[in-house]
Amino acid sequence: MSAVFSTPVRVYYEDTDAGGVVYYANYLRFMERARTEWLRALGFEQDELSRNQNVVFAVRAVRVDYLRPARLNDMLEITAVLGRIGSASLVFAQEVRRDAEAICAGEVKIACLDAQGFFPKPIPPPVLSRINLWRES
Repeated sequence: MSAVFSTPVRVYYEDTDAGGVVYYANYLRFMERARTEWLRALGFEQDELSRNQNVVFAVRAVRVDYLRPARLNDMLEITAVLGRIGSASLVFAQEVRRDAEAICAGEVKIACLDAQGFFPKPIPPPVLSRINLWRES
C-alpha cells in the first residue's frame, strides 16, 4: 500500500457558493493543490519540470463522489494516495476530509506530457525514482 500524503486547506469565502457551501468544482482545486504539494515534497516544482525535463503533468480523467458539504472556515485535510503508475501516467485516490471524515472522494488520472507538443511522454527517470522511494517509505 502507498503512503498517504496530506495537506491542510481552510475554506475561504471565495471557495463557497451562494448557499455558503464549497462550490463543487473547488474540491478539484483542493485535490490539485495536494498533488502539487506532494510533488513539491518529492523535490520537484512544476515549472522546473517543464523547463528542465520538458514535461508537464495534466489531468486526464476524474471521478468524484461528493459525500457531505464543506462550509466557510472549515479546516480540511486533502489526501493523496498514489495507486497505479504507468510509463506516462499516475493514478491517485484522493479524499477531502473534515475531522477525519471523508466528505469528498475521487480518483484522478494524471498524464505525463511533452511540455511543447502535449503528447504522452514517459515519466522522467529522476521523478520516477523519487516516486518509487516515497512509495517504499
